[in-house]
Amino acid sequence: MLTVSRLARTCGLSRSTVLYYESIGLLRPARRSAGNYRVYGEKDAARLARIRLWRESGLTLEDIRALLDQPDSNASAVLKRRLEALSEEIERLRGHQHAIAALLGQSAFRRSQVVTKDKLVSIMRAAGLTEAEMHRFHVEFEKSAPQEHQEFLEFLHIPADEVKSIREASRKG
Repeated sequence: MLTVSRLARTCGLSRSTVLYYESIGLLRPARRSAGNYRVYGEKDAARLARIRLWRESGLTLEDIRALLDQPDSNASAVLKRRLEALSEEIERLRGHQHAIAALLGQSAFRRSQVVTKDKLVSIMRAAGLTEAEMHRFHVEFEKSAPQEHQEFLEFLHIPADEVKSIREASRKG
């Protein structure tokens, strides 16, 4: 028999994650010991290990719930759907990669010349990025390196009020 903390450690998860999975019904409520502690068995550990594996594969909690609720069902449809989503994400990231490579290859990107917002947008569009993908670029830039994002926007000679607007929109997602 395992306590919640020991079960979590066994599966490489945090205690709060185990309790969350129990609260949303992915993990069955534990029995209680005489001291009123949660007690889990080997079946619970095996179920939690499957949940963790599926989460590490990028499956949503809803997909995992469907797999757990219908154990006789074929998981291949859910996994194929996830594989397709990953392929789409990889293609989107390749578009970003090409846009950045195009930026680095442009002589205008060198400090001796001026890169404008319009030039950058033109390059990103030529690389196949949509408006939504360009917005996501700014969201990720703002999230991971806000000061550098500010400097980058200023480097493009964007007016201060527009820089402020872009950054606010980026913070909102």
